Amino acid sequence: MKTITLFWEWIQYNEQTLRNLRNEKPKVQKMFLFWLDKHLHYYCEGLECIIMFPANESEPIQLVISACGNPEFFEQVITLIDASPKLKNWQFTAFIQPTQSIDEMEAGLDKPYVFKDITLKASELKFMPFQYENEKKIDMIVYLKNFTVLCHNKNLLHVVYIIMQDILGEKSLYENVNFVELVQLPEVVSNELICLYDLQLYLDEINKDNNSTIK
Repeated sequence: MKTITLFWEWIQYNEQTLRNLRNEKPKVQKMFLFWLDKHLHYYCEGLECIIMFPANESEPIQLVISACGNPEFFEQVITLIDASPKLKNWQFTAFIQPTQSIDEMEAGLDKPYVFKDITLKASELKFMPFQYENEKKIDMIVYLKNFTVLCHNKNLLHVVYIIMQDILGEKSLYENVNFVELVQLPEVVSNELICLYDLQLYLDEINKDNNSTIK
């Protein structure tokens, strides 16, 4: 508990600088991010944090505490957030949450994910679950337009997981998805393929069916 207290005390003491961090010199930014990570890792090495600045200055800054998808650290995330102080202009959040731009994905207006030499748009990805019965976690195939070009890139699966995390949220991705295989999207796309941005709707539907079966 002492390390939890020290973490939040450091946040409170430095909150004005952290709130203005994007306007600080790079050297100051680097130093404060270093000590933010340091104090978090004093509490738990397996956690990471993200500061998210709003587009509208009247909205709160968000500090997200993440377990990097590792369930061994889920409890530590929740414990830390439960002890967070009430600070004006701040919102403290457990786990990376789903994106709010599903409507943009549906309209094909979403921004591409760019990582080194990989560029992917979530709106262009499709998926198909493997056949299974009454399984909590699904195995799935994700179809990409340019898989044959990118298939040897070791970062490809990581980028797809980031997109899925933005759609489902960090905790839900771990709880619902077991295995992902990447393949080339065929030239003639079958109506059976599901848009990846509808993954949460699909999971809600099968979980509802499973709950009905259990009853």
